Amino acid sequence: MNRGRVVVVGGGLAGVTAALDLAEAGFAVQLLETRSRLGGATYSFQRGELVVDTGQHVFLRCYTAYRDLLRRIGAQDMVSLQRRFEVPVLSPGGRGALLRRWDLPAPGHLLPVLLGYRQLSARQRARVARTATALRALDPDDPALDQLSLGDWLRRHGESPRAVTALWGLLGVAALNAVPDEASMSLAAKVFRTGVLDRSDSADIGVPRAPLAQLHGEAAHRALRAAGAEVRVRCRARAVRRAGAGYRVLAKEGDRGQEFAADAVVVAVPHQAAAALLAELPVPGVAQWRRLSAAPIVNVHLHYDRPVTGLRMAAVLDSPLQWVFDRTAVAGAPRGQYLAVSLSAAHEHLDVRTADLRARFVPAVQQLFPRARQARLLDFFVTREPHATFRQAPGTAALRPDSRTPLPGLVLAGAWTGTGWPDTTEGAVRSGARAAAVVAADLHRRQSVEVTA
Repeated sequence: MNRGRVVVVGGGLAGVTAALDLAEAGFAVQLLETRSRLGGATYSFQRGELVVDTGQHVFLRCYTAYRDLLRRIGAQDMVSLQRRFEVPVLSPGGRGALLRRWDLPAPGHLLPVLLGYRQLSARQRARVARTATALRALDPDDPALDQLSLGDWLRRHGESPRAVTALWGLLGVAALNAVPDEASMSLAAKVFRTGVLDRSDSADIGVPRAPLAQLHGEAAHRALRAAGAEVRVRCRARAVRRAGAGYRVLAKEGDRGQEFAADAVVVAVPHQAAAALLAELPVPGVAQWRRLSAAPIVNVHLHYDRPVTGLRMAAVLDSPLQWVFDRTAVAGAPRGQYLAVSLSAAHEHLDVRTADLRARFVPAVQQLFPRARQARLLDFFVTREPHATFRQAPGTAALRPDSRTPLPGLVLAGAWTGTGWPDTTEGAVRSGARAAAVVAADLHRRQSVEVTA
């Protein structure tokens, strides 16, 4: 039975989740995506011998909604997940350490991690343990926390600059795409509680084993078609308007204008695009969405003619590098080793010329991995994501809207909405599921009123 017509605007993870949930629930779903493929802003492309992802994605074991989506679209075998959290932390000059949890109940699983973390002194590690206890008692939904930065909160609890950089910032910058002094303490509390402190296995890291185009794009497209949803790529939505009790979505598909009628619309695009789409509708708060702004991620790619490290991934301190990933197998490199350096909160690198980044990062990699000095660099290139996430700064919680708008059947989705999560794949998927539930409830309520009348 057709329970109603729904148009989903946007083919990222939020839109895919909403469309899949609604199609499986019996709604007639049309998904409109501006690009030529699904998967959102991140994508894969061919460069010489390599299949390149624009950005390196990781997820955690606590990303339960995201992992469930991968299962539903048949992509669960395209990722690998650590059996136990383990991250080498490297520093120039060979001063390395290992972050590795033990199989103990939380928060006891972290005690061996701290005892063995030689990037900090014994006194600094003891202070970190006390701070972690205080953090575990916080409520991430407390509005007062969103008025503080992570850096401010850590200093109030006596954390040294070295501990802020070498531990809290090491994890926090990657998770929040913001340095500690510019990261909301509310979101930081969510990251550290849900991702590190509350369960012993939450922080186990997962990485793709296939290019993102396959993992998020092609697999999602197949699953949506199998569920009965209609997917329209290269179809740019221009505006959403009311039409009686429902809506019209005005779009451009190729060179032709199109109009899609719907009982409900899920707007699952970034906040700037959502504000433009809904400009003609009385949705409160639209103007303030733009204040969420954006934060960039830059990825530096190096393809060597031979292996330069045996590590699959590593975090880096005291260096321009932040995180390094071995992408050789995922990219299908037939020779040598292909490394991707992921740089979060990368404002300082965003507009720097590739030649200048090469002059900075090639020596930094050689300093970290001495074998790179003898290797020949086959290729060096940079991918830049200026709008990788919204700016997750203090005060942003009040700017993030709920999925439900005052207009019945008009629903928002996206990692930027009020999910309680940072801008992550998990937040995106949760927002899509929430949007689908709101649509189902709104249309059920409308149909009940019509039957009664």
